[in-house]
Amino acid sequence: MLTEIADVTHNEGMSNTPADSSRRPAGVPTFVERVRAAGLGDFFRPRQLEAAGFTRDQLRSLIRSGTVERIGRGLYRIAEAEPTEHYSLALACARVPESIVCLLSALRVHGIGTQAPAEVWLAIGHKARIPQVSELRLRVVRFSGAAWNFGVKDTEFEGVRARITSPARTVVDCFRFERLLGPEVALEALHDALRQRLVTIGELSRVEEVLPSRRLRAALDTRQP
Repeated sequence: MLTEIADVTHNEGMSNTPADSSRRPAGVPTFVERVRAAGLGDFFRPRQLEAAGFTRDQLRSLIRSGTVERIGRGLYRIAEAEPTEHYSLALACARVPESIVCLLSALRVHGIGTQAPAEVWLAIGHKARIPQVSELRLRVVRFSGAAWNFGVKDTEFEGVRARITSPARTVVDCFRFERLLGPEVALEALHDALRQRLVTIGELSRVEEVLPSRRLRAALDTRQP
């Protein structure tokens, strides 16, 4: 089952003040080193920091010193971390951890087609609450049943753990959500993914068997020898 449910908008901002380590004794791990050792990425929540051995008072001190910056409600970021092109994806996945990067955002990550979405496209479970994120623009759809796991893989953006649809699954979804994206986007994704050999007809067919799309099936049939 697939349902588009929301558009959530706004801006994002950040500073980049380096941490002051002048008082740190030699051999003592830095804050960033301790965070990394605890398996955390550039973004984190207070409870995650507590699990890494830091108190709330220490978090407030880190914010005052410029080592940590507050990104949004209950979400923080290592200030010295250099933002990458996937900053918005990292922020979105940190704010909505039970989500899947999909459709136009997944196309962009995989380097398929020419789409440059202004929003971050995420899928959430069919019973999940609509995320309220003021720091950036989201386009949210729902996945349920086999769509929640089939053709979905683990990844990370700026150290933030995330899930994303595979290249083949992403192309199939472009046809399944054709009413949102338009037929041109779906066909471009199919042709470009095949041209770059990011997917095969066999891979697409296997995904389409689980998550059917008559339009995609017709397009694949014309390419069969």
